[in-house]
Amino acid sequence: MLVTGASGFVGTQIAKQLAGNGHTVRLVARPEAARRLAVNFPGSAIVECEDLFAQSAEWWAETCAGVKAIVHAAWYVNPADYLDSEQNAACVSGSFKMAQGAARAGVSHFVGVGTCMEYALPSDRLDINSPTAPSTVYGACKLALFEILNGLFEDTDVRFSWCRLFYLYGEGENEKRLYPYLRRCLEAGEKAQLGSGTQLRDYLDVEVAGARIADVIDTGQVGAINICSGHAVSIRQFAEGIADRYGRRDLLEFGIHQPHPRDPSAVVGVPNFVVEGSKRDERS
Repeated sequence: MLVTGASGFVGTQIAKQLAGNGHTVRLVARPEAARRLAVNFPGSAIVECEDLFAQSAEWWAETCAGVKAIVHAAWYVNPADYLDSEQNAACVSGSFKMAQGAARAGVSHFVGVGTCMEYALPSDRLDINSPTAPSTVYGACKLALFEILNGLFEDTDVRFSWCRLFYLYGEGENEKRLYPYLRRCLEAGEKAQLGSGTQLRDYLDVEVAGARIADVIDTGQVGAINICSGHAVSIRQFAEGIADRYGRRDLLEFGIHQPHPRDPSAVVGVPNFVVEGSKRDERS
């Protein structure tokens, strides 16, 4: 089992769950991340690579030798500019070469990680047949890769799964995002300055998301898969729920910031992931 992005926010949870499910994992990571992964995943094979998106199909064919499945969670995710960065295009090109190499190596299942931003937004009911019309470079590149890999694997024996993430929060989240910001303010007894909070979102704990993606390996589900809760929660409700854990709703200041012009009023998914066995029933 080969995993990319295993040191990242989502990839960490995927790799943990795969290992917990009894899979032997092979991790591709930058040298500095590889040292951390060696501690967190003792005994796992770790392939060091400064830039996995710069590697050739031949390099990937060698790296994937003996691998039955890949979960590709790596991507450019700098919160400052990932939505419109040209690095997204490099991720598409590099991922295509990875997929070519994987197919040559005889990998039987390729699981990619997409995004709800591939869909036409806003919508409070996004199923996998909903129209796609991304409004960011990030979303457009994710959608482009989905379509490219669909075509690449169509006439092969490779099963292809595409897990579209919605609004994840939890362990390892970038400190500039909403959930860590709220916790930091609440723990310090400081005011949290927010927008109106009226936008509807589909929130899911990243640990649950990682488990669902890892389960795709065992269920064998193919095609587009929404990794979401299916529940519409306003940003205000989300913030209030976190504040209630501290008993400090008084620290939430709504209406301070104006919403970003491209911030959709609603992004809520319809789950379609396959669940098998009592263990997965409990986890979902």
